Amino acid sequence: MNLRLFNTPHRQIEQFTSQEPGKVKLYTCGPTVYDYLHVGNWAAYVYWDTLVRVLKADGYEVERVMNITDVGHLVSDGDEGEDKLEKGAKREGKTAWDIAKFYGDDFIAGMQHLNLLTPEHVTKATDYIEQQLELIRRLKDKGYTYQIDDGIYFDTSKFPAYANFAGLDLDAQRAGARVAYNDEKRNPSDFALWKFTPADEKRDMEWETPLDLLNNNESQLENPQSKPPTTNHRPPIMGFPGWHLECSAMAMDILGDTLDIHTGGIDHIPVHHTNEIAQSEAVSGKTFSHYWLHNNHLKVDGTKISKSLGNGFTLDDLAQKGFSPLDYRMFVLQGHYMSEGNFTFDNLAAAQNRLAHWRNVAALRHQTHQGLESSDEMDPSPAAIGAIKEALNDNLNTPEALRIVDETFNYVQSHSIQKVNRHTLVELIEAIDELLGLDLLHTTPDISDDQKQLIIERERARDQKNWEKSDKLRDALAKDKIVVRDTQNGTVWEYQ
Repeated sequence: MNLRLFNTPHRQIEQFTSQEPGKVKLYTCGPTVYDYLHVGNWAAYVYWDTLVRVLKADGYEVERVMNITDVGHLVSDGDEGEDKLEKGAKREGKTAWDIAKFYGDDFIAGMQHLNLLTPEHVTKATDYIEQQLELIRRLKDKGYTYQIDDGIYFDTSKFPAYANFAGLDLDAQRAGARVAYNDEKRNPSDFALWKFTPADEKRDMEWETPLDLLNNNESQLENPQSKPPTTNHRPPIMGFPGWHLECSAMAMDILGDTLDIHTGGIDHIPVHHTNEIAQSEAVSGKTFSHYWLHNNHLKVDGTKISKSLGNGFTLDDLAQKGFSPLDYRMFVLQGHYMSEGNFTFDNLAAAQNRLAHWRNVAALRHQTHQGLESSDEMDPSPAAIGAIKEALNDNLNTPEALRIVDETFNYVQSHSIQKVNRHTLVELIEAIDELLGLDLLHTTPDISDDQKQLIIERERARDQKNWEKSDKLRDALAKDKIVVRDTQNGTVWEYQ
């Protein structure tokens, strides 16, 4: 298959070619684990799971890193405001470490519920502090850093290509700098690599700043915490990493200087990913990633997701309303990753109905014959599998892939089950599960022998026109959540 992907920096769909034949180095921006993820957050992980599934189906060996941001993500895109983990700790009366553990575990559980493939490396920022400090050290040695009162910053003016990725207007940023802007920064676009803990604060998560990263002239450091005591021994200057630094350090430590694909949300383009590129390429002198993929936002009822509006629905919220994680997965796949989505419970219900229909078609494999070789046997599976793969290789066109499945399943249902080849139907279902992750095989078990016997008895009653007995047998099956449907092609059972 020829995989084609929309490459953000080039603003066009391009043929994908990996650096090493048959292998892909992939980095996915993971969550900041300070709260439960909502439907807007989860959509990205469904899309990037689909990307991995397509790559594997195309024969690639995928090595993927996904970070868990458990420190350093400030509440603003800039370098001001509270760390989200510290904020979560104050909200719940716990430590930041407790918050990170709880919501990190909840994220991993959510991945399993959504049937997301586990990345080869799930990395926590707090486990890579030494690598982050070493990256700062290398940047300092190359002359890209400077120090001000609140931390160590990257000087974007020394990286001429800084604005290229996102098409930023740096002159406009300078002209529009507000009063609240940190006037110690040399440029509005400069970003923190390492933030110093303020003198009046004690953070749950903080580390000693290595002396070789600080200015040689200690008098230039104006942080009040660092004022010399009466002895000649200076107290350590505590600090924590910047959010952007973490991703570069983890990606480069595991995957090397250059990635094949880097994924994230469109909100990452102007700041987070732009900063990742600057610091990574400044250190290595190499392209950080050859392909960048970004998913669009998901709104709720046409409105941006906001805590103040109470529309940040979680997987638990969906479950309370009778929707499974796989219902939600189907909902996400109905939209293209580059299109702005709109979550409504009506749309989710439509996805739930679609998935229920697919499961009932998958259940036909329990009612068909095994590998008949009749010349009139209906077998659309090979062509359908090829068409689904082709749609997904066309920039992950999941809506088209789902349309093809609908069309194929409707074709299957329009024929007598006696003419459906069980073996190839199973192959089709397996391919759908492999590519779309909807777990059709495991969620569509066969019914019991006793229930099958009731269906046979009902058919006999109908042949004898004993409608009363037929209705009683139908009701008995309904109590077991089995629906019997009489069609022109015969009787089939479905899940209620």
